[in-house]
Amino acid sequence: MGRHSVSAPVKMPGRKLILSIIGAVVVVGVVASGVFLWAGGYLNPIFASADAGCAETEKIAVVADTSIAPALSDIAKAFDESPDRCVTTEITAQDSADTAAVIASGGAEADAWIPDSSVWLDRVNATATSLGQGAPDLEVTGSIASSPVVFAGAATKATELAAEPVSWTRVLGGALPTILPDPEASAASLAGLLALRGHSSPDDPRQFAGAMIELGKSIPASTSAAFGTLSAAEQAAVVVTSEAQVAAYNLDDPVEGLVAAYPVDGTVSLDYPFVRLSADAAAGEGTADTADAGTKSRAELVDDFEAAVRDAAETFAAAGFRSPDGTGTLDIAGLGADAPPAAAALDGAAQLEILRAWSVLTLRSRMLAVIDVSGSMEEPAENGLRRIDIFQQAAVGAMQKFSGEVEMGVWVFSTARNGDLDYEDLAPIAPLADAAHTQQIAGIIQSLPARLGGATGLYDTTLAAVQRVRETYDPEKVNSVLLFTDGKNEDENGIDLETLLAELAKIDDPAKPVPVIMIGFGPDTDLAAMQRIAQATKGAAYSASKPEDLGTVLVDALSQRSCRPNCG
Repeated sequence: MGRHSVSAPVKMPGRKLILSIIGAVVVVGVVASGVFLWAGGYLNPIFASADAGCAETEKIAVVADTSIAPALSDIAKAFDESPDRCVTTEITAQDSADTAAVIASGGAEADAWIPDSSVWLDRVNATATSLGQGAPDLEVTGSIASSPVVFAGAATKATELAAEPVSWTRVLGGALPTILPDPEASAASLAGLLALRGHSSPDDPRQFAGAMIELGKSIPASTSAAFGTLSAAEQAAVVVTSEAQVAAYNLDDPVEGLVAAYPVDGTVSLDYPFVRLSADAAAGEGTADTADAGTKSRAELVDDFEAAVRDAAETFAAAGFRSPDGTGTLDIAGLGADAPPAAAALDGAAQLEILRAWSVLTLRSRMLAVIDVSGSMEEPAENGLRRIDIFQQAAVGAMQKFSGEVEMGVWVFSTARNGDLDYEDLAPIAPLADAAHTQQIAGIIQSLPARLGGATGLYDTTLAAVQRVRETYDPEKVNSVLLFTDGKNEDENGIDLETLLAELAKIDDPAKPVPVIMIGFGPDTDLAAMQRIAQATKGAAYSASKPEDLGTVLVDALSQRSCRPNCG
């Protein structure tokens, strides 16, 4: 009989290299030399030698998502020990994101792949296209298991979590503290975003965009890292994950277990498709005499292995997986015994669309915020508050939307604030992760009413701000100017609009774009001039007819970065 071999989980080292090539299409990874090698058609060229009872031992290689690889290893062990065949089945545990990238780049020649979601097949095709290659020839023969997307919470905080029903609606409204592992690497997170969008208002896309901005403020390094933060959190929080990942965590006998909370407003499920990779295996070709059970071709052995996998419901249930149709009963601490209600179908195209939006919203920004402190900011708005008071409220809310990886600096402007200059540099561009820097900006926001005075030196300030950001440009971030104003240019001693546009054209560098995002509020803004400035810098101009709309406008400004300058 054959011998079974299992390789340790492998993490591809070059995932960000392909990401830098393909931009927002976002699938990650690359084949790296010296660490992990696809050789001779297999993920690992080292296999156990044949037993004396077999003249030859055929080798088949299966790469599986890390969540399901242990269960498949148990199935493979029994499969290889059968006297009906001489085979060594190699199960390699690997994150689906890494395997997808290898396949897309043309480097995969294993016999089969079992990712945790069909969305990876769409991402393989999208990435291959972005790399200028044709879509790989994959044969998908259906799911072998399933696992619903759930909320994982610390077992010690289960009572607190159960005080209110957990739901996507509460996540959408910010009422349920939620941790989302990176959807670029986690199929459960991406499917969770699909479920979240399904509960957002179809008439207000800002609602879903705002929720993604909030979830993207702090992205854990991995799902395991996210689990590790739950017990220490001051407020009961949840992690978007799969039921199977909760099961694997609890079966590993942790110090503190997890509980799976099932969304009361429905969920989606990961589907674990069986994918044939090698041409021979897919076509069912082989050279061995199939009359001899001990000399079956590799393709026939892959057929047999797939049949064994589909006949292993008990093994999958013991590891926390449901049947492909979502049914089944589990007996694992922290999980519900019965299957949750029928889940909504996964939509691969919709998930890719969400992933592109996510990649835009979570781009790490480096921005210079430029704030109008001219005398007109003292005027009352419709609700009786001064314009500056309302701006302060919106600015505080805006600060809460940015992650610690965002870098921000602050200028204020009117006219002749600093000698002949219309602008004043109050805080350098630095990471908001620096608590002292964030506190400094908060202090500036609070001090704005005391800084009011003068007219609006819009054009000189805009040019100087673009020049400053360009001088300190960081190619690893989105560099921009975010300018707030309640009026139009009133500096008689400064440049006019045509001169500003000409100067911006002179310093324009497509390799180092610095878009100007202009947000006007109140009835006195010169929207036409703002739009021309935005167009010249490939930025955007927004108008909040009511100062109270500033928060909504900011979400628009952040969520439409990928469409500028032609946002709808």
